[in-house]
Amino acid sequence: MASEFEFCSDLNTTRFLKRIIQAENPDFMAFTGDNIFGSSTPDAAESLFEAFGPAMESRLPWAAVLGNHDQESTLNREELMSLISLMDYSVSQINPSADGLTNPTKAVLNLFFLDSGDEAVYQGIQTYGWIKDSQLHWIRRVSQEFQGQKQDHLHPTDATPPTKPPALAFFHIPIPEIQQLFYKEIVGQFQENVACSLVNSGVLQTFISMGDVKAVFIGHDHTNDFCGNLDGIWFCYGGGFGYHGYGKAGWPRRARIILAELEKGKKFLDGGAENHYLETPR
Repeated sequence: MASEFEFCSDLNTTRFLKRIIQAENPDFMAFTGDNIFGSSTPDAAESLFEAFGPAMESRLPWAAVLGNHDQESTLNREELMSLISLMDYSVSQINPSADGLTNPTKAVLNLFFLDSGDEAVYQGIQTYGWIKDSQLHWIRRVSQEFQGQKQDHLHPTDATPPTKPPALAFFHIPIPEIQQLFYKEIVGQFQENVACSLVNSGVLQTFISMGDVKAVFIGHDHTNDFCGNLDGIWFCYGGGFGYHGYGKAGWPRRARIILAELEKGKKFLDGGAENHYLETPR
């Protein structure tokens, strides 16, 4: 009901998402997990349809990864992703193969979505999940298969090495190296400890060796909204626009707006450290 909007609730979240879509008119939307707060909903499927409702209503393509709270209701992680992959205008896939990911003659920007898990036990200690070796092997293979797509076939030269389309990566739980940004120059606010896994599975080194990932977008930390550079790759929090578990009283909700400029001679990522603020109740 309209009277409920004065309180911090999921209705505020839905309204904020609608306003962001109307204000920005994006080409694509990415959701970086904790799409629903599983432990507080009796019906995960119903909550997912509510959460992604504005995205589907916009008729724009979108994709999502899971956080560590999505599966705490009536559906497990596989069931959640299966449902998300079938939703209107969703381009999310479960364990996609390299075949058919994109048309090699048209690929100008690749988007990698990875499941960072929820919680796990490592050497007898409870910790957050991490991106597994099998996932890193997959992303390396897919990246390598794009090698040479952007070659100038009309004017080939031996001096011009094959290049890959640039890429962005999206996942929920930050990697351990994000903690280093506390001591480096950042854009945005470092407002809470980085809640990462005890396991460093080599994500950063994998991205560096691939050479095509220019920026990574993460979630999980409820009030961090900063961007920082690690070895030439930007790592950015989405900011969190949820009114259920994210944000805090008196802090305007926000969403990360990404502007990719791919024309020759222009920056690849412009505004990567930019937040979008909208005035919202509480």
